[in-house]
Amino acid sequence: MDCVENRTRIRNMDALLDEAERLGSRARIAVACAHDREVLKAVGRAQAHGIGRFDLVGEEAAIRTLARELGVCVAGCEIHDAPGEEQGAAKAVELVASGRAHVLLKGFLDSGVFLRAVLNRECGLREQAMISHTVLMEMPAAGRMYYLTDAAMAIKPSLEEKALMVTNALQVTHALGLENPVVAVLAESEKVNPKMEATVHAQELVAMNRDGRLPGCRVGGPYALDNAVSVHAAQHKNMDDPLAGNADILLAPDLAAGNILYKGLMYFAGARAAGVVVGTRAPVVLNSRADTDETKLNAMALGVVMAHARGMI
Repeated sequence: MDCVENRTRIRNMDALLDEAERLGSRARIAVACAHDREVLKAVGRAQAHGIGRFDLVGEEAAIRTLARELGVCVAGCEIHDAPGEEQGAAKAVELVASGRAHVLLKGFLDSGVFLRAVLNRECGLREQAMISHTVLMEMPAAGRMYYLTDAAMAIKPSLEEKALMVTNALQVTHALGLENPVVAVLAESEKVNPKMEATVHAQELVAMNRDGRLPGCRVGGPYALDNAVSVHAAQHKNMDDPLAGNADILLAPDLAAGNILYKGLMYFAGARAAGVVVGTRAPVVLNSRADTDETKLNAMALGVVMAHARGMI
């Protein structure tokens, strides 16, 4: 069995932060609606790590007041006064679209408003037909990291969209030094059932991978979650698939499953996470407003590493 564990040079979030610190001195991060405590705390932590310079977009008075209260120095930041969510999102996107900034970070605003600005056909950041979200998760119990897609954007992806989601996720794994990862196509069961669309999609994605239409990875499935991540579980079920239990990328069947798995691992299992939107001209960090400053910091670090891999910085 070809076990893929620990092939990547970045094996945990601390290593990701170290890599971003090494690369990030020239990175510039635009923050949409930065007038929020957790956002500014993350900015302060990023500054302490030497991860990037910042364009803080939002309500200038609130940004300065909160920064003083939190002890976050914004003297080296450029603050752009933009009242309202729509103006804040549009200005931050403009900074990235113009090349002035390299990474876009969602601050304290509605995700729908933020994504409308990102995907605006005239002045947004759309680059590819399929825009999807990949989240990197460090699992303490497993002692390793997994990549999960999609937990934020693709509601009910078709077979073709799932293939594009895998291709997008590969941009993240390759940026972090993980080549030829194992993609586990998740479903209700490890057996193909015509009444279970996710199992049929898995079978077809495996075939696409085998005949070269989905390169850069190894695709296995359908897998229930247990036999995607546990060799023991796969062996107990008498599975002879050499990829079973060795997942790097977890491909969720739909947004509901992906989002619930993501938040379940965060809140119940203590996972550390960093997510990024792929398929755009620059890395887009799409956090929940409820995410902690640590999660926002991790995601900024991932965005910086992604921007470097793309030759932007």
